[in-house]
Amino acid sequence: MLKSFLYNNLIEAGCDEAGRGCLAGPVVAAAVILPKRFKHPTLDDSKKLSAKQRMVLRDYIISSASDWKVAFIDNKEIDELNILRASIKAMHIAIEGLKNEPEFLLIDGNRFYPYKNIRHETIIKGDGLYASIAAASILAKTFRDEYMEKIHEEFPVYNWAQNKGYPTVNHREAILKHGITPYHRRSFHLFDTQMSFEF
Repeated sequence: MLKSFLYNNLIEAGCDEAGRGCLAGPVVAAAVILPKRFKHPTLDDSKKLSAKQRMVLRDYIISSASDWKVAFIDNKEIDELNILRASIKAMHIAIEGLKNEPEFLLIDGNRFYPYKNIRHETIIKGDGLYASIAAASILAKTFRDEYMEKIHEEFPVYNWAQNKGYPTVNHREAILKHGITPYHRRSFHLFDTQMSFEF
């Protein structure tokens, strides 16, 4: 069972992003504030769940959360900022979009730029430790996956419906054969056939 809060007496928002290691598409971040009594038996890091489990949990999180917001930073802005800055900017936009300002931020990972004067804690693999970060990971992942499935229809040869823009063998082969699209991140090593990442 994931931990509910780091500080039980504060309004905490969990934050996470999806799509950082992709060759195409946006990076998407979510911020989630959960009610004090929030529980779900299968809530976990989005990467440990099936697509079906993620969608069931997404509906539950959206209907049960005290507050939530998702933010997108597109590939062009990723190229301008770099992926770390773009990921953190997406988190800031998601936090800013919350109706209730949190008093503390739980951030997945080990890098974050302070947002306003709100205290924060970075937690490596936090999406497998804290419920609010896990919830944010599920929202970020599912909203991004839906977007990639949508733009797959424009450029089906890259198989984004399946690989979601990650550097799989078939995605890299499609880039070598067909070139790049307006959705590809030009600042990434798009033609490096030695690199591959799991998604």
